[in-house]
Amino acid sequence: MAVQGSEAPPSHGIQKWVPGIAMLKSYKPAWLRLDLVAGIVLAAILVPQGLAYAELAGVPAVTGLYTTVACLVAYAIMGASRVLVLGPDSSVSPLIYAAIIPLAAGGDPATIIALAGMLALMVGLIEIGLGVGKLGFIADLLSKEVQAGYMNGLAITIIVGQLPKLFGFSTDADGFFEDLWAFFTSLDLTNTATLLVGLATLAVMLILPRVTKKIPAVLVAVGGATIVSAALNLAENYDVNTVGVLPSGFPVPSFPLVDLGDIPVLFAAALGIVLVSLADTIATSTSFAARRGDEVDPNQEMIGVGSANIAAGLFQGFAISVSSSRTAVAEQSGAKSQVTGLVGAGVVLALLVFFPSFLKDLPQTALAAVVIAASFSLADLGVLRTYWRVRKTSLILSLVATIGVVLFGVLQGILVAVVLAVVLFFRRSWWPPGEVLGHDGEAGWHSLKRFPDGAEVPGVLVFRCEAPLFFANAGIFRQQVRQLVRQRKPRWLVLQCEAITDIDVTAADMLKALDLELNAQGIHIAFVELRGRLHDLILRYGLHETLDAEHFYDSIPLALEAIAAEDRDGRQGGQERGGADAPVTAAPPPSDG
Repeated sequence: MAVQGSEAPPSHGIQKWVPGIAMLKSYKPAWLRLDLVAGIVLAAILVPQGLAYAELAGVPAVTGLYTTVACLVAYAIMGASRVLVLGPDSSVSPLIYAAIIPLAAGGDPATIIALAGMLALMVGLIEIGLGVGKLGFIADLLSKEVQAGYMNGLAITIIVGQLPKLFGFSTDADGFFEDLWAFFTSLDLTNTATLLVGLATLAVMLILPRVTKKIPAVLVAVGGATIVSAALNLAENYDVNTVGVLPSGFPVPSFPLVDLGDIPVLFAAALGIVLVSLADTIATSTSFAARRGDEVDPNQEMIGVGSANIAAGLFQGFAISVSSSRTAVAEQSGAKSQVTGLVGAGVVLALLVFFPSFLKDLPQTALAAVVIAASFSLADLGVLRTYWRVRKTSLILSLVATIGVVLFGVLQGILVAVVLAVVLFFRRSWWPPGEVLGHDGEAGWHSLKRFPDGAEVPGVLVFRCEAPLFFANAGIFRQQVRQLVRQRKPRWLVLQCEAITDIDVTAADMLKALDLELNAQGIHIAFVELRGRLHDLILRYGLHETLDAEHFYDSIPLALEAIAAEDRDGRQGGQERGGADAPVTAAPPPSDG
């Protein structure tokens, strides 16, 4: 994100590639107090969410804190945004779980950590490669419908997966319906104290934000659960599972070693994580930048996020993403720069090094409540009503993404939805919409389907193609024209070309053959509002040997006037020869709409 204004002068040389240097050079002493306060507030959220999302990813809880520290420091150095907060994320963690758990035979923690670390390195390298190659647009491959559907499906699967922990027992199942069945058949194992703590934590997290957003709900909920757990000694007296004492210290950087046979599976998962993460990253950075009057550079953001992922992978962490909720907390707390992230990382590091037993009484059910609350924020059922109202195919696509995630898993669900999105895209291009136009006085020319009272010019068929003409739809276009010609028997076909953005070689050959075919039936083709670039392309294709170079017009009224004049000249010539061709009468010149 390139920042505008006096606070961030243009970066040159190493500062362009390491934005943290430019940030420090332009740092104002007056910001320090605000960044310190914001960093401490942020740390209070980073700890419980780091622990919760680590377990959601299938890795030891403490690795969530390693990940948090490593990615915040790396992004402060390599990231361009002043306030963006990165870390373990509820939308990425299930993807990590789906990728590494099947590969970790026996559930060995060391193997799981290595697989998660390698996955993070792959994600980081892909993101940096996309950023250096200026391929930020790759984030657009995941459409809004797919994103919404994926998030809805993800929310459902996460909630179902966390219910046993919320109720105080565990299940051994694989798949959504198996998890659901295992949960209901194990309800007799419910630990009442665990369930009450979990429900109370969840209630605070859902209700408090409706009362005030100034106090972080996760801090109040998790802090309250920890205090109650310690005061009542829930672990010993009521058999409530707690986090326990964390391993002391911080790991040294190391390269995660995995079997070569696992690389293809991890790489496929990395691509899915990149798609999901980048879409969220660009959306979040854009929205926060707009509020601060900054400008987003998607490529630099990818480099920064990629660097943070590599750092996480080298410090026994896992893949991360941008967090809109944590970014909002940092901004609301007065954050001015990435020093906020450094302060937050410092607090988490101090907890690991000096106070590893600080969270030993934190109930596991409270972490489940944190994850479930995050899942509620992921879901957006209201958007389905919007899709139903504005575009049914978007609703279908979103529902397919949801069902795909629920039935087949998060990675496969994304793949199913993306494939369907591509198919629908090609379907729209392969079967281009076309409209017969009529005029309505001063209102101009419009589709007769929408305005059936529109008038047509006798002997003239005005047809609008609403897609580029290329190899896949050239035959369909020709069929559409042939059918209309058989039905209406015009003497002139006027093609309104405003929406045609390209004509490839196959489509050019089709137009040539179509023109010859129609000429044999006494029908002429005229082109209206064809882009100058495409007109030059037609010249290079040599189509003017067939298509009359004079039959290209800037508007439908100009085309009709020329057609009427040409028919008058033809009729007069025919009368002089003793014939009488039927004339085409031009419509009253409507406005060029």
